[in-house]
Amino acid sequence: MFKFGTKYFLDNRGNPENHELFGAYSQDHVPVVQQDEVVGHAVRAVYMYAAMTDIAAIKKDSVYSAAVQKLWDNMVNKKMYITGGIGARHEGEAFGENYELPNLTAYNETCASIGDVYWNHRLHNQFGDVKYFDVIERTLYNGLISGLSLDGTNFFYPNALESDGVYKSNRGSCTRQAWFDCSCCPTNVIRFVPSIPGLIYSKSDKTIYINLYASSHADIDLNGEEVKVSQETSYPWNGNVKLSIDTNSEITVKFRVPGWSRNEVLPSDLYAYADTSMAQPTLSINGKKVNTAIKDGYFEVKRNWKHDDKIEINFPMDVRTVKANEKVVENRGRLSLEYGPLVYAIEEVDNPKFDEITLSSSDEFTVQKEDILEGVNTITNDKLKAIPYYAWSNRGVNKMKVWIENK
Repeated sequence: MFKFGTKYFLDNRGNPENHELFGAYSQDHVPVVQQDEVVGHAVRAVYMYAAMTDIAAIKKDSVYSAAVQKLWDNMVNKKMYITGGIGARHEGEAFGENYELPNLTAYNETCASIGDVYWNHRLHNQFGDVKYFDVIERTLYNGLISGLSLDGTNFFYPNALESDGVYKSNRGSCTRQAWFDCSCCPTNVIRFVPSIPGLIYSKSDKTIYINLYASSHADIDLNGEEVKVSQETSYPWNGNVKLSIDTNSEITVKFRVPGWSRNEVLPSDLYAYADTSMAQPTLSINGKKVNTAIKDGYFEVKRNWKHDDKIEINFPMDVRTVKANEKVVENRGRLSLEYGPLVYAIEEVDNPKFDEITLSSSDEFTVQKEDILEGVNTITNDKLKAIPYYAWSNRGVNKMKVWIENK
């Protein structure tokens, strides 16, 4: 079946005996199983890596699996923006060199973020490792939905992390546009959004995974047993989640503890929190706190569930400051702000002294819901007001930045 299908084409990438090679831009420089650095056109790359992951799973191909892991490690350790975006260069819509992560000229194509979610979802389906959903959540709430305006009618093709109000980063514009000559990003994000429910839950033989936190309901067939799962939450605006598990069976439920709640920005050393937080997530069942340790990034609970069991999880949210690896030259001496899974940015429209703003890891902040940008939580102190990155450029052209000078 695969001789003339996906595996055939993948096996012949980088094979000079099959065709004239198109080079690294097309991930056609060496055979795919020898590739260990994400290179070339970022969108096509992650779609190819998703296909490689499918082959690794379906064919139980350890060589393909090892190659995919090396590629993922390189991307998350050296080539991913704090927003989860990928693809540093406008030229070729491509990955740059290791640690090449410019802000003003960042490309971060919306389609690349979508493809990266698809790839990480396949990896989680195969391995069940929490780190893949840590990448998915960061990408989803930041570098992906930033591609869509709040009114749903305008789009970013690239998603910059800084704007001077002059450089036309978005294919001839400083802000979102209604359409593009190549319409892949608008149509892809509109296709992707309805697929989000499929990311929230997953299962193995006797285990249900709660991957993302969003008000939802699911009927899950677990080896012939129907399990009803529901959530009520305002996440990501706060970390309180109420769930119910409706079944009379003994099953294991793994509740994902997000990376940010485990003091981990990404599953790598590319970014780190510059401050400290002692706040710990908690899990209660039927009003009683469960003293279960976080195991491999999950609250893992195995029990005989009853129809009226109620679960409550609290992920304490504090404003956090983030620093980049010193090898990311452009971000040396800079910090960024996060609150829960959301990356924040400052815009000139909220900050008249925009160019004078500095940050410190010891700064104190206030978080409050405001009647702007459809009711976002803002981060404020006596120097600045920050908004969720995804909501920038919804109030006209003005300056913006994610990385702020460290005083």
